[in-house]
Amino acid sequence: MRTIIETMAGRLAGVPGVVGVLLGGSRARGEHRPESDWDLGVYYRGALDLDALRESAGPGVEVAGPGGWGPWVNGGAWLTVDGLGQVDWILRDLDRVDRVWADCREGRYEVGTQAGHPLGFWSPCYPGELALGRVLADPTGELAARQGEFAHYPEPLRDALTGGSWEAGFLLAGAAKGAARGDTLYVSLCLARAVGVLVQALFAADRRWCLNEKGALAVAETLPGAPAGFGPRARALLAAPGDGPAALTATVAAARALVEDTEAALKAS
Repeated sequence: MRTIIETMAGRLAGVPGVVGVLLGGSRARGEHRPESDWDLGVYYRGALDLDALRESAGPGVEVAGPGGWGPWVNGGAWLTVDGLGQVDWILRDLDRVDRVWADCREGRYEVGTQAGHPLGFWSPCYPGELALGRVLADPTGELAARQGEFAHYPEPLRDALTGGSWEAGFLLAGAAKGAARGDTLYVSLCLARAVGVLVQALFAADRRWCLNEKGALAVAETLPGAPAGFGPRARALLAAPGDGPAALTATVAAARALVEDTEAALKAS
């Protein structure tokens, strides 16, 4: 299997405009299951030869060019490969990755709307992917150089993301008003976003890259900075926020206690 994926990566690296190819996701971290997809980050710069990329994908495979999938996960392809199963090509503009890294080093980050990311796409994911991935094809050595640099989590970014936990409390202030109206949808959205913000803060406090929402809560609850019972308490909030003002109000109150405990733990970390 590894030979097949490495051969594919080498072929992709020969496409004009492609700088290198990185194996990401659970496969790169050794956390995969037999049915897990293979995620290939295809890093490019400038004009990308889409015709050559489509030829490499083979007949019948739709390849989305830059911007075709949205502003952050901006293009790629889904393939089914004999001997591997599902293989996802995900385009990454290397110049944009560098700009995001410069922002991270200054304590700046963005959260953008992106299909497939219900809590939004958090820009530090870009350097995080390179830091945690496995380089498969890198003719010029650019990916390896960045991987070494990105392995060091920026302290300004840590401060910004842990400080950003204030948003969780702000969301719950609005959720309390929605609870009084019995607005289950609004309260549920506020709760999910609040938990997501806390998870990001806990990852940052541990100087750990958080790549997306998948499995993030399960990791966050094990981190040394997490308050007691963080995971079970968060899951209880999200699993059954309630139906009607009384139940929703009680859930929001429990969420406030979790936010307060998490912020206290973050300050102590």
